[in-house]
Amino acid sequence: MPPKASKKDAPVERPILGRFSSHLKIGIVGLPNVGKSTLFNTLTKLSIPAENFPFCTVQPNEARVNIPDERFEWLCQFYKPKSEVPAFLEIHDIAGLVKGAHEGQGLGNQFLSHIRAVDGIFHVLRAFEDPEIIHVDDSVDPVRDLEVITEELRLKDIEFMEGKVEDLEKSMKRSNDKQLKLEHECCEKIQAWLKAGKDVRLGDWSAADIVILNTFQLLSAKPIVYLVNMNEKDYQRKKNKFLPKIHAWVQEHGGEPIIPFSCSLERTLADLPADEAAKYCEENKLQSALTKIIKTGFSAINLIYFFTAGPDEVKCWQIRRQTKAPQAAGAIHTDFERGFICAEVMKFEDLKELGNEPAVKAAGKYKQEGKTYVVQDGDIIFFKFNVSGGGKK
Repeated sequence: MPPKASKKDAPVERPILGRFSSHLKIGIVGLPNVGKSTLFNTLTKLSIPAENFPFCTVQPNEARVNIPDERFEWLCQFYKPKSEVPAFLEIHDIAGLVKGAHEGQGLGNQFLSHIRAVDGIFHVLRAFEDPEIIHVDDSVDPVRDLEVITEELRLKDIEFMEGKVEDLEKSMKRSNDKQLKLEHECCEKIQAWLKAGKDVRLGDWSAADIVILNTFQLLSAKPIVYLVNMNEKDYQRKKNKFLPKIHAWVQEHGGEPIIPFSCSLERTLADLPADEAAKYCEENKLQSALTKIIKTGFSAINLIYFFTAGPDEVKCWQIRRQTKAPQAAGAIHTDFERGFICAEVMKFEDLKELGNEPAVKAAGKYKQEGKTYVVQDGDIIFFKFNVSGGGKK
């Protein structure tokens, strides 16, 4: 018999670039007049009323939009709970960037600080001609626009890293701390990468580098979803003269998701009653892209969710990918993490296929997982915990 693989042999997933938090958000970014605010306003018509989030003020430029999920709908039908709580994506509308923003052009520093505060980017590109909607550079060229914004974010990162390296060099003169030397080496590596015209998120960083990088929240480290705003006719025929050039550029620069959509169509559909919107789509052989945009954005910022499910409540608990069971329990209540005993886990697919919980248990597919279990998207979990003065849940 071959020897058992030790734990050391198991592949270790690298840490993710970005904040380790379940409260992550995505920002809509682009040049002026490309459709950012129209998209945001259309999404806000889907947004959850602010009063559903106690102690949290939602600013006019923020919206929380439910994540459409057939699994969640099925669980609600199955359990018929008193309370239903879906997952949501928090979206921020960020004012238009212009060339020179990293030097403060067009209120650039303020806008760049708004991008620093989000965890991912919806990069909206204009791919339609309209003489009535002026373009900040007097002509429509989405690849040029891509390069302008990408460069502005990178230049701001270079400026930030130069300051960081300078600070570290001053500290190193006063101290022989080995950690300062490691951080300095990492910062010089990041600086060289940026000056070579490359974005941080596309680098092959070590786990130790990522720990340092995550303290900086660099603009070019944030995941991007490219949203290509076309007119309704081009969107309907799935063709546009700019699309092949955009696709080629994105493939050369990381190959992140590209979603064609039409702001004018989404605005039309948002203004119609649901039945009329469905009829309009059927007659014109069209489909709204909003669901795809929301789901792709949620996934891009490394969010997943698990379910707690029963007759009282079916709820999605959003957590960051790679979260272990005790920290996932902590998303429900800190006591659950502090007194974590185990997580009883069943897969949504098993419950749906086998029909009920006893059948899942009888099939041996209801598992008890410990502290090292990494929670998977769509897990249905019942946590057991015990803290002094408390009981089990």
